Amino acid sequence: MSDLSFSHVCNWLKFRHLLLIDTLGRTRNMHLAAQQMNLSQPAISKMLKEIESLLGFALFERQPRSMPPTALGEQVLRYAQVALNDARNFVDQIGSLRQGGHGHLKVGGIFAATAVALPDAIVQIKQRWPLLSIEVVEQTSDHLMEMLDDKILHLAVARFTDEAQRQRFDFQALAPEPFCFVVNHQHPLCDHGPVTLQQLLEWPWILYPKGTPIRGRMERAFAEAGVGVPRNTIDTISMQTFLKVLQGGPMIGMLPQAMVEPHLASGVLRILDTPLHLAPQDYGILTRKGEVLSGAALEFAQILLADAQKAREIR
Repeated sequence: MSDLSFSHVCNWLKFRHLLLIDTLGRTRNMHLAAQQMNLSQPAISKMLKEIESLLGFALFERQPRSMPPTALGEQVLRYAQVALNDARNFVDQIGSLRQGGHGHLKVGGIFAATAVALPDAIVQIKQRWPLLSIEVVEQTSDHLMEMLDDKILHLAVARFTDEAQRQRFDFQALAPEPFCFVVNHQHPLCDHGPVTLQQLLEWPWILYPKGTPIRGRMERAFAEAGVGVPRNTIDTISMQTFLKVLQGGPMIGMLPQAMVEPHLASGVLRILDTPLHLAPQDYGILTRKGEVLSGAALEFAQILLADAQKAREIR
């Protein structure tokens, strides 16, 4: 077709077309796609040709061993994935409501948020909506925004890591996220007083993986202080691993203060006095640009904002 209009797409595009596009995008193989969709390969091939004819361009390259999406096909594949995720959320929500529940809420949070803000809000919303099904995903901000963009999450509690993200998401600040440098209570540096940069580099570190926003901020802090980053490192995104390794060996870790507060209060971990400083960055509620929250997602966001306001008044 020469022109692709909204009305024309509404008239012929069906969910089975989107499912085929998504399945081929994952398998990149006509035979596997046919198996997963429980259809014959000729039927799959015919349906794909119909879709490509209606769109006016090829969605997938025909290679001997694979069918990678074309440049335009990538855009259609992304739309198919987002639309199918939205449909799955709709089905889950309706299914829960029909069974007497209060629907389904899927939220994401960075580690600082899952330590304090999200648990408190979850307790409150479960008191109001006892049968609400809640799923929590803990990840870095960048990954959470990808999931939000793909409509896998209703909302996320995270922070911007790139100015361009402000064009895609709305943001309501909740609280700053201060970081601290910690060791266990038996570490030789824990009662040392002020620790020099050189002394920091003499010990092994446990850090967020390279490429994560937090690791980037730490590397910039070292660069601004005029020294290289630690070379003797363990990289992980697992908070359980972080805390276990810190408590078990002479490591130095950089973590959100909210994550380690209980361990600081009990004396298991200690904060180092170092010349390194990371300015706290606000985390907050992220939603898709211009999309209005409703139902449980709206109420959950309101609880988060109210709790943040109370915390500010106490401080």
